[in-house]
Amino acid sequence: MHVTIENAERAIEAARKKAIELGTQMCIAVVDSGGNLKAFYRMDDAWVGSIDVSIKKAKTALFFGMPTGEIGKLSQPGKPLFGIEHSNEGLITFPGGLPIVDKDGVMEGAIGVSGSTVENDHAVASAGLAVVGVSDIPAHPWRT
Repeated sequence: MHVTIENAERAIEAARKKAIELGTQMCIAVVDSGGNLKAFYRMDDAWVGSIDVSIKKAKTALFFGMPTGEIGKLSQPGKPLFGIEHSNEGLITFPGGLPIVDKDGVMEGAIGVSGSTVENDHAVASAGLAVVGVSDIPAHPWRT
């Protein structure tokens, strides 16, 4: 099942509020379970470059079913996913993208946030996820 427009909008609103709390301007993207853009919000003065980054963070989290920061750890030189960011028309492998998984463990989509430090991006994405999904993503056997 795809994330609903109502949940996508709820996620964006919660993320937007967190960005305001942190005093930053963000681009916030939600993709459905097929990786298609479902909803998007660009705060005033958010970087234009963050539009693409936020969407790619959401897609990356969805495509691999894990937070983008975790993919980043696995894609460092000498690690099993080194070079993966060059696949799928470009991935983003630093924090700010999170899968949206429902209470039954079904991945409905993902949220991606860009516009500040990776710590802030992750915090804002987490705030959006908290209102629509669970944070316990089923582990893949090859992940450590």
